Amino acid sequence: MDCRAAAHALTQVATLLELHGEDKLSVRAMQAAARTVAGLGDTPLAESLASRLRAPDAIAPAALAVLEDLAESHSSALLEQLQEETPEGLMEMLRVPGLGPARIRSIHDGLDVDSLHELEEAARDGRLAALPKFGVRTADKVLKGIADLRATGASVLWQHGRAEAERIMHMLQVHPDVLRIAVAGSIRRRMEIVRDVDLVAAVRGSPSIVAASLAQLRGVTEVLGGGGRSLSLRLDNGVRVDLTCVRPEQFALALWRATGSAAHVQQVTERAAQLGYVLAGDELRDAAGAVVAIPDEATLYAQLGLAFITPEQREAAGEVSAAARGPFTPLIEERDLRGALHCHSQYSDGGATIEQMTAAAMTRGLRYLGVSDHSQSNTYAGGLSRDRIVEQHAEIDALNARFAAEGIDFRILKGIEADILPCGRVDYDAAFLDRFDFVIASVHTRYGMNAEQMTNRVLKALDDPHLTILGHPTGRLLLTREPYAIHMDRIIEKAGRVGVAVELNADPHRLDIDWRACRLAAEMGTLVSIGPDAHSPQGFENLELGVAQARKGWLGAANVLNTRPADEVLAFARARRAAAAGRVPRLRVV
Repeated sequence: MDCRAAAHALTQVATLLELHGEDKLSVRAMQAAARTVAGLGDTPLAESLASRLRAPDAIAPAALAVLEDLAESHSSALLEQLQEETPEGLMEMLRVPGLGPARIRSIHDGLDVDSLHELEEAARDGRLAALPKFGVRTADKVLKGIADLRATGASVLWQHGRAEAERIMHMLQVHPDVLRIAVAGSIRRRMEIVRDVDLVAAVRGSPSIVAASLAQLRGVTEVLGGGGRSLSLRLDNGVRVDLTCVRPEQFALALWRATGSAAHVQQVTERAAQLGYVLAGDELRDAAGAVVAIPDEATLYAQLGLAFITPEQREAAGEVSAAARGPFTPLIEERDLRGALHCHSQYSDGGATIEQMTAAAMTRGLRYLGVSDHSQSNTYAGGLSRDRIVEQHAEIDALNARFAAEGIDFRILKGIEADILPCGRVDYDAAFLDRFDFVIASVHTRYGMNAEQMTNRVLKALDDPHLTILGHPTGRLLLTREPYAIHMDRIIEKAGRVGVAVELNADPHRLDIDWRACRLAAEMGTLVSIGPDAHSPQGFENLELGVAQARKGWLGAANVLNTRPADEVLAFARARRAAAAGRVPRLRVV
């Protein structure tokens, strides 16, 4: 690692310290150290530590400790701790021009706002202006900063893009000539992050005239392209909208084309040509030149001898050739989920009691809840001591007994999200791990290992027979932290071989594993567990996006652990332990 990269890490530490409200002297000391180290340019960090940075009064001791950590392991325990302690939405808010960490902390503390979308809503509805030392001018500056961020083409998380698309749709639907409107593009395909809002509208009369009138609607600040039935608009909040207006009979084909992906559209167009059709614009013509009526997308695929391909699958990842062979195995739907196995409570870093989380799970239609608070090594997330685990298990036993007495068909399972330590050991000893119904094991520290080191670390953890689910296997945080280096093919293969499920963590900032790895898991016969990583009752809403990503990875209900009843999940967890003890043959999941 060179000094320039180390200076960047120190700057991140300083920013997060300020965001967490640490004293100004500590923040300034870290900032000063970052400037000093940056001045050394491409000099190797280890060389600078040996020759200059350890000199008396060169840099603050806390900064020196970070640098020594970076030189030894290419990562910083302090930086990783601060990142894990920081709500992902606040990291996203740091991208807004002119909005510094101190103000973000004030917003979070005063309004409980922890996402870019919530920040924008608070700035619009007056809550932000009402905060002490903020006011209308500051709220307007925040809105402008968000608009500037979007105007640069910066990506946003899927759920924020969808919310913006729905807002714009409602705005356009009031136009008297708009008969029907739908979201297309990457939002419809459920991509993890999106840039633009793509909309298709069926209109009364001339599509080009209606498109021109829509460009005059309130909130449109710039027409970036157009003149015909398709427009690219910039709104006052910086969002770019690609809008296509068509006649009602063209709507299905226009929606299909605007949904994309471009490579998928190209592959289907080529297949149409092979069959003697011409697929151009928003019309399909046969060999005689006659227009073929396409009332919906299913008709288009059927006309071309293809099984229906869902929007989530349209990524030119083999779906067209697969559809030519026949129907897909039915994809998973949210109603297939019977339980949630990655949930946190107030025992660690959650915001609700176990009973409150249970009520939310019931409302979502689930039949069991796996409580999986953090383990003892994860001190910054309130990891549980052994005594606290015993206390929690007693509460779970009491709640389950009450449900049984009242005839409530619901069960709480005793789980833990145990840290995978740098050596590859799973937190707690074997005897204590026996207390849990299931164990999720996750990496929360030392992300700077190289690919071979991290892979071996996780492979060793998979040897532990208590391990049921490998949690968020790449450690990524969308838009704020890249995945750590790891050979996921080797991880997924071994997980399937030894009988461990791999998590699709449905937190919208994670979506880890991603849909591409879901395809790999299905091919290798490795089960996936869709975990909401819920830290509050609202966290169960993550399941919608988790299921969408599983569908995007072609998963059916049989590929997902938590579509099984609670007893089967418990049997899955017990099978490894029993096999390790030599009581029964190990079960292979297929």
